[in-house]
Amino acid sequence: MPKMKTHRGAAKRFSKTGTGKIKRSHAFTSHILTTKTRKNKRNLRKGAIVCASDHKNICCLIPYK
Repeated sequence: MPKMKTHRGAAKRFSKTGTGKIKRSHAFTSHILTTKTRKNKRNLRKGAIVCASDHKNICCLIPYK
C-alpha cells in the first residue's frame, strides 16, 4: 500500500493539536475591516477548532501532520 499524499492546501490551513483536535483560523479577516467592530476583529484573530462533522474528512487530507 503506498503512502497517502498530504493535501498541501489543507496543510497550510489546518494543524493538529496535541490531543488530536484540528485547529483552524477564522475567515473574514483580510479586507473590508472598517465595517467590523473592534470586538469582532479581536475575536476573529483567535483560532478555532474544526467541528466534529468535518473532522474525519480533514483528517484524511492531513494524515501525517
